Formats: sequence, C-alpha cells, structure tokens
Amino acid sequence: MADAKWYVVHTYSGYENKVKVDIEKTIENRNLQEQILEVSVPMLEVAETKNGVEKLADKKMFPGYVLIHMVMNDDTWYVVRNTTGVTGFVGTGSKPVPLADNEVQMILRQMGYEEAVLRLQVSRSVEYCH
Repeated sequence: MADAKWYVVHTYSGYENKVKVDIEKTIENRNLQEQILEVSVPMLEVAETKNGVEKLADKKMFPGYVLIHMVMNDDTWYVVRNTTGVTGFVGTGSKPVPLADNEVQMILRQMGYEEAVLRLQVSRSVEYCH
C-alpha cells in the first residue's frame, strides 16, 4: 500500500500489548484491514542470568510505545487515538510524524525480520521508479 507509513504511538506503561490487541479488534470490527496494516510491540530476545542460570527472555525494545503501519486519515487517526491506553501519536504538535524508512529497517533488523526489510527495500524501489 503506497500511502501506508509506520507511526509510533505512546501508551501508558505496561499497556503496550493491551493497546495492540484492542486496535487489532477494532480493525476487524470496523473492517479497516486495508488502512491499518500492522500493529507491533517490538520485542528483543535477550539473555538474562537469574540465580546463576542463563535463560532467554523477551524484552520490549521501546517500553511505552507501539508501532503501527497504517494509512493516516481522519478515521484511522480517530480509531488509534481513542483506543484505551493510548496517550497520543509521536510527532510535532497534533500532527503524527511517520518513521523514516531507514528507522523502520533498523527496527525490523533488530527484531530479526531480515525478509521484511528486503520487502520494504524492494517495494520502495519499485514505488520510486514509477
């Protein structure tokens, strides 16, 4: 989808997964799958040592934030902004600012989504050639 961009939404601390689930339910209920494409709470797998035992655990990359791949319009802004636990979009004033492509690529790589990064690069290349 050419108009879709990644946006960052600030949430109450600890509400990231609830916000994700609530937005996904709203997408389904309002049939917004073509406008809100993905909702993500970026996680990293890290090694933790407890009582001398090392084990892997998932940690939020950006506590208090949710990433949303969406087409920004009045309807999608309203749905996201009025989700319980959301305090607002990241951006200047009241206007949400999308993440730059290189920022999205960096986050996806850190999450281990090399294939998604390649698709993003290919789709951007094709998009710019037209």
